[in-house]
Amino acid sequence: MGVSLVVFPCGLFLFLLIFCSSGSEVVTIDVIQAKSLLQSGYGYIDVRTVEEYKMGHVDAEKILNIPYMFNTPEGRVKNPEFLKQVSSVCKEDDLLVVGCQSGVRSLYATADLLTIGFKNVSNMGGGYLAWVGNGFPLKMEKPVKVEDKPKEEL
Repeated sequence: MGVSLVVFPCGLFLFLLIFCSSGSEVVTIDVIQAKSLLQSGYGYIDVRTVEEYKMGHVDAEKILNIPYMFNTPEGRVKNPEFLKQVSSVCKEDDLLVVGCQSGVRSLYATADLLTIGFKNVSNMGGGYLAWVGNGFPLKMEKPVKVEDKPKEEL
């Protein structure tokens, strides 16, 4: 009998750590479900970089761009203020859909939000690419800065 060693990529290991310690399971919905929720009044948090957001984003009434990661010369790094920024404009019981470019960063962001007590947060699987692929409405405009939007508006 031998011992098996399972090697996980670093990102997967980090996600498993976050997921297993959050106490809540991340709910991933497809873009069709996300569109329906956004039309019914859910808020949308786009966790892509500001540069990605400016090139086009989901057309939603209640939308914020709060990057989960920043581009640096060394590559992408996690935004150390992400949870604080979201908490400054959203309440723990707000109805939220979280999206990114492909659904990976938003998965991590959703797990982090659940960890700090957010209750009604869903990850948009497939992200912006799936939204575009389904021919759903897009917008191109300046993002609303976190400090410009009080909790009551989202």
